[in-house]
Amino acid sequence: MGIRRADFAGSWYPGTESECRKVIDAFSEASVTCSSLKQGLSGGIVPHAGWYYSGQIAFNVIKCLRDGVLPDVFVLFGRHLHPGSANYIMKDGAWNTPLGDLEIETGLAERLISEFKFTVESSSRYEQDNTIELQLPFIKYLFPDVKILPVGVPPKAASIRIGERIAELAEEAGKKIFVIGSTDLTHYGYNYGNTPKGTGIKAVEWVKNVNDKRMIDLILDMNPEGIISESLASSNACCSGAVAAAVAALKRMGALKGEKLIYRTSYDIRPDDSFVGYAGIVFGKE
Repeated sequence: MGIRRADFAGSWYPGTESECRKVIDAFSEASVTCSSLKQGLSGGIVPHAGWYYSGQIAFNVIKCLRDGVLPDVFVLFGRHLHPGSANYIMKDGAWNTPLGDLEIETGLAERLISEFKFTVESSSRYEQDNTIELQLPFIKYLFPDVKILPVGVPPKAASIRIGERIAELAEEAGKKIFVIGSTDLTHYGYNYGNTPKGTGIKAVEWVKNVNDKRMIDLILDMNPEGIISESLASSNACCSGAVAAAVAALKRMGALKGEKLIYRTSYDIRPDDSFVGYAGIVFGKE
């Protein structure tokens, strides 16, 4: 079985098992209160910057899911793509983390490939992707025996149907799945060529209270079409296809609403004229 490398280990997050566990243990001790949603927690939205900036947020989301029934498969939607991009998937092998390997869910992958056009990546032929990889040590730590299905989808309407279909195929196969959509929010500042409100505190407040809020509200309302159109108009989600697909899958699985666990920006951690927004959101029933 081919094993995909952990490309970002040792740079975006710790490169050894002992270092990863130390940082994750600290994240766990500092965890925020989990969702007030009492039923059906089965997925969420996580950020994917280096752990220093957003690891605590992503870990909180995935940890909160552990309170429910253990899944057979974690479906992870991610990738930085544009509307004309292809779909991406791994259909076999495993993905390495410093805590051990996570095996790919081959059955669901093959069913998807039979119905949708994908660029199929392998353990040795793939494009590096931080959006999914940075979540994998958290999943291995919390759900050591789970399989994963990593999927990249662009910001277009067809991605919504892929999300729905994954939920349907899992139900048909008798597989319990959890679903994660990975995105960061507004990338603001000269580093990103995005300065509509200048610089300084006023710009930070605009990102937090206007631009990122519009996107977060659409995610909480579970509006996949609105998520994609808003991101293309306002540049406030770098992986809106992944978010829309995840929301569509979770709606098909019975989730009724989203709840924001935590929001912050990289400015809150390290003030700079260029900064990025991050949100951790879970979905469930009342």
